[in-house]
Amino acid sequence: MITELGRGKYLLLTTFRKDGTPVPTPVWVAPGPADGVIYAWSAKDSGKVKRIRRSGDVEVGPCDVRGNPQGPSVKAKARLLDDSASDDARARIAKKYGFSGWLIMTGSKLRRGRTGTVGIEITSAD
Repeated sequence: MITELGRGKYLLLTTFRKDGTPVPTPVWVAPGPADGVIYAWSAKDSGKVKRIRRSGDVEVGPCDVRGNPQGPSVKAKARLLDDSASDDARARIAKKYGFSGWLIMTGSKLRRGRTGTVGIEITSAD
């Protein structure tokens, strides 16, 4: 299921606050180097990154650009990547989304620098 979600256009990444409140966020997603691994990315200072750092328990599912669910969600594990692996995740996303991906990644790099964003590796919870 995780691999199929990596082929979709958008992923609804749901992280959880300390009190258990779900916080869904639509993100771009790209398949990883192996089956069962997908990548997303975000600003290092975002709420979802802080929640993943605290607990890697997430739910993922297909969605549209506005975050409206387009199918069922599944439990997954998320982990933040180091700078080198984050570069790979950003490259995979830029390649998948073509010119739009390149434009967004370049703009992000100019605005935040190379280390202002972080790759997020998502794998199945089981």
